Amino acid sequence: MIKAVIFDMYETLVTLCYSEPYFRGAMAEDSKVPPENFNEEWEKTSYAQSIGELSLEESLAGTLKKLGCYSEDLFQEMVRKRKEFKREVFNHIHPDIVPMLERLKKSGMKIGLISNCFSEEAEVIRQSVLFPFFDAALMSYEQGVRKPDQEIFLRCLKQLDVMAAECLYVGDGGSRELEVARELGMRPVQAVWYLIEGSIQPSGRIEDFPQAEAPMDVLEYLVG
Repeated sequence: MIKAVIFDMYETLVTLCYSEPYFRGAMAEDSKVPPENFNEEWEKTSYAQSIGELSLEESLAGTLKKLGCYSEDLFQEMVRKRKEFKREVFNHIHPDIVPMLERLKKSGMKIGLISNCFSEEAEVIRQSVLFPFFDAALMSYEQGVRKPDQEIFLRCLKQLDVMAAECLYVGDGGSRELEVARELGMRPVQAVWYLIEGSIQPSGRIEDFPQAEAPMDVLEYLVG
């Protein structure tokens, strides 16, 4: 019997694909340094950002200084653009996401979140219209551990006070999340309603897993 549904955040409940992006290419352009140089330095901080060892501000300042292009004005402008981009994402939520979450709540289902995220993402997630729906919200930046490490899944199960077999896990499939959910005994479902072939999204369709073509399809996996 399913007692809880645990969701991924990006490319599952929200997508980065419908907002004007501010990723490495645009950041390199603003820095006026070759993209490959910016990418190399930024990538060195990526893991530390995702487990809370570095904030956006710390990572960006360090990157700009190593590249020899730091100025306070440039730094502040890039921080502003990055945070605005991540905030704007929540203005483009699939119209059935909130109704689906409302249906889960009304049915008495517990709702969890497991998200790999940076500091600016953790901030906007907590401020979003989605956050009040979560009975447990485990964000890698705050937890010091990220998917696919089983530990962040186990922490979520503990906070929800359910067994793995009582959980549906819904995600787009990045970071081996569906495989790990299955290994732990959860029932994994791939969310494909935001999927755009050839986009920046980390996963295409993974045929090993059942798929939800629309948010409301998640409700069909609660039984049977």
